[in-house]
Amino acid sequence: MSGIVFFATENRDAVVDFYRKTVGAEVWLEQPDCTILEYDGFRFGFCARDHTDDCGILTFVFDSREAVDAMHERVGDAAVEDPHGNETYDIYQFFAEDPDGRTTEFQVFED
Repeated sequence: MSGIVFFATENRDAVVDFYRKTVGAEVWLEQPDCTILEYDGFRFGFCARDHTDDCGILTFVFDSREAVDAMHERVGDAAVEDPHGNETYDIYQFFAEDPDGRTTEFQVFED
C-alpha cells in the first residue's frame, strides 16, 4: 500500500525546487500540471493552481539527530527554529517553511 499527498500551489517551480534541491526529494512522476516527488518512500505532489494550499505539515523522518541537524544546515534560512528535543512526543525536531509558507518538519523519533 502507498499513497500521495497533493497540494495546490501558485508557485510550483519554486516549491518543487525547494524539495528537490534543498530537501533532496526526487521527481517520482511529472504530469502536465503536477509534479509528484518522493523522499525515502514518502510521496507528495504539487499542482499548479490559482490558489495555494498551505495547511497541514509535511514531516520528514530521519534515523538520527545528526541527520536532523544536517537537514537544518541544508534548509538554512527556511528554518524557523533550531533543532530541539520535544519530550511530549519523544522526538528531536525543527520546523521550516517552504516557498509557499507551508510548514515542513524534520524529526527523529527518540524511542
